[in-house]
Formats: sequence, C-alpha cells, structure tokens
Amino acid sequence: MEAAQEIRQEISAADTREPDANKDPHSVNRKLQPTKLIHYKWWLRVACYTLFLLLGQSSATLLGRLYYDKGGNSKWMTTFVQSAGFPILLPLICFFSPSKESNSTSSSFASKPKLSAIAFLYIAFGLILTGDNLMYSYGLLYLPVSTYSLLCATQLAFNALFSFFLNSQKFTSLILNSLVLLTTSAALLAVNADSENPEGISKGKYVIGFLCTVGASATYSLYLSLVQLSFEKVIKRETFSAVLDMQIYPSFVATCGCVVGLFASGEWRTLRNEMNQYQEGRVSYLMTLIWTAVTWQISSIGLLGLIFEVSSLFSNVISTLALPIVPVLAVVFFHDKMNGVKVIALLLAIWGFLSYIYQHYLDDAKSKETGTNTDEVSGSQIEMC
Repeated sequence: MEAAQEIRQEISAADTREPDANKDPHSVNRKLQPTKLIHYKWWLRVACYTLFLLLGQSSATLLGRLYYDKGGNSKWMTTFVQSAGFPILLPLICFFSPSKESNSTSSSFASKPKLSAIAFLYIAFGLILTGDNLMYSYGLLYLPVSTYSLLCATQLAFNALFSFFLNSQKFTSLILNSLVLLTTSAALLAVNADSENPEGISKGKYVIGFLCTVGASATYSLYLSLVQLSFEKVIKRETFSAVLDMQIYPSFVATCGCVVGLFASGEWRTLRNEMNQYQEGRVSYLMTLIWTAVTWQISSIGLLGLIFEVSSLFSNVISTLALPIVPVLAVVFFHDKMNGVKVIALLLAIWGFLSYIYQHYLDDAKSKETGTNTDEVSGSQIEMC
C-alpha cells in the first residue's frame, strides 16, 4: 500500500463526509491538513516496521548461530522456533481489534472476505512457511556459511521477478540501483567468508543443501508476493489487526506442521540429550530457543507490516539489508574479525537502502504535488462560480 494511495483515500473520504465543502473555497485548505498528518504517520509506521525487521532478523540469526555453535543440531527444532513464538502476539489482538481500529481510522471494509477464503489463505501460507523454514534449516546445516549467505541473497532477484508478474511492480533506475547494490553487498559478504565445508558432510548432502537453499529463497520470495496480493485482493483491510492475523494464524499452522515433523522424524527423542550436552547449560539452551522464537516473531511483524504498507519487494530489500549488518553485530557479540570487505559490504547495503527510500520519497512528493494541483484547480473553479 503506497502512501499516495492512502492520501487519496483520505481525500475522497473527506469529500464524502463534507458534502457542503464545495460551497466554501477555504475547505480545500482544511482538507489538506489531515493528509499531511497521514503522510507523517505512514513514514513513522514504515520506520517502525523497518526497525522491527532489522533488529528481529539480526537477533534471530545471531541466536541461531549460537544454537549451532554450542551443540544444537536439530533441524526440526530450528524450524519450530521460527514460528512457535506467535502466542506472544495474542494480547495485541485485543488491543488492535478490527472494531476499535475502524472507529479510530478512516479505513473501512470494502467487502468482507468469506471465512472459507481467509481460512484457505492462512492454512496455505502456514504450510508454505513450514516447508520453507525446513529447507532453510537443511541449507544452514549442510552448506558452508559463505555459500549459504550467497544463495540467500538470490531471494531478492526472485522477489523482483515475482513482484513484476504478480504485483505489477514498476522498476525505476533508483530501484534497480538498489537491487544491484544490495545483491553485490550480500555477494561480497559471502565470497569473503572464511568458513570451510562442514566436517562429515558428503557430496550428496551438499547438493541437498544447495538445492534446498535455492528452493527456500524462491519459495520465500513467492510467499511475500502472494501475501501482498492477498492483502490487496482478498483481505482488503487497512488495519494493523490484518497484519497480526496474517502472522498469527499461518504461524499456528506452521507450528503444528513442525510438531508433526518433529515427532515423525524421531528428533524429539534426541532433544533431552541435546539439552544436557549443550555447552552453555540447560538454562542457556532453553533461553536461546525462547528468544530465537520471540525475535523471529518481531521480524515477521516488521516484514508483513512493510508488505502491507509498501510492497513485498521493499520488505525483501530491508531483509537483504540485514545480511551485512549481522557480521558487524557478530564482531561485537562473537568477537569475529572485522575487515575492509565487510565495511564495504555494509556501506553498499546502506547506499542501496537509501536509494530505494529516495525513490519512495520522489513518488510521495509527486503524488502530493498532483493532489495539490488538483485541489487548486477545484478551488479556482469554485471561486469562478
């Protein structure tokens, strides 16, 4: 959802609420004041969602690395924690209920979707997340970090492709510049990694990890585009509760799928032994898993919020921006070495991010100018009458 669209909706809503406004030429200026407030609120929401995504994804990635470094090795457990933290969002449903939001905002229900359609979306997205998270877990287990990071960066290209066909994404020179810079940044980071192939990994498992990571990147990009499409075509609700619903219910389905996989694979039998042999102790083992689940939920809220407010491609841009941020945080928390390549990768990522933000600033300024010119013409016509 673009800010310009929201501003136009507010102007049209103001026209509906004020049928006598055309009788007063000064009403045009009064109508422009709420649109400015909406404009600033939109940028504030985008900034908050961006912060959630960056902090959540970076923290979750570091905690996932800590889990593997200290003795964890369960693929289904790492898949489970990526969706199992959804109960912490349940209190927000009461606070951001649709009825309260409809009373405090100008957004309305264009047409209430069928319950069967909504249930189908949540179940389908939950199953997609289960398979996608599991593929990522296999890739992280069987691939060196350098190869894994490089393949994860390809999701930005996949998302650009899906956004073009499914979401009618328009590409400008600034957006293409942003995509190239962010992909280059992630590629530099991956090529520079000094990790070696994991010990005891056969060629067959390496191929499985490679295919799973590529498949996960493509699936995740498709998921983002489908979520944006469902917001626009099916849900049609411009409220934060819609974002919460899209996170909670698919996460519940994904968590149920992970529980089935955990017991079907037999990995549940090894969890007690894994916890007892964890290098930092049992309490640290549990806290690592708990906080990993929490941070993934924070990241997902930021991701879905950006899809809702902007686009799936923009959310993926912010997600890719986190790739060079993680090594910098690893220097602080894991005492990794910081070199020039990592600094260059971080600067390229910031440059790409600012390039994308500047494009949205230009689009927003253009939409405001168009709206202002339209109001001025309307005002002049009123005065002539």
